[in-house]
Amino acid sequence: MTEHLKAEAVDISSLSFDDTLLELQRTVSELEEGGLPLERSIALYERGVVLHERCASLLTTAELRVQKLLERSTGAIEAAEIKATEATDGE
Repeated sequence: MTEHLKAEAVDISSLSFDDTLLELQRTVSELEEGGLPLERSIALYERGVVLHERCASLLTTAELRVQKLLERSTGAIEAAEIKATEATDGE
């Protein structure tokens, strides 16, 4: 199995932000090289969109966690765990 096919077999939803960003960069680089068959280019573009969405979701979750840092009366900082989907439910 070639390296790019191995990467495409990875479940994107299980990747960390850093790994997702690295995969997105690899995908963009391969597209930028050009000379690919149309179907391969389309598959890479679709993968890039999914990788981008994963990065955006992970960043949103991180931002929401930071926003939920609460200062308790003792002055201690407490992080409230929430997911990006919870933030959009109330809007």
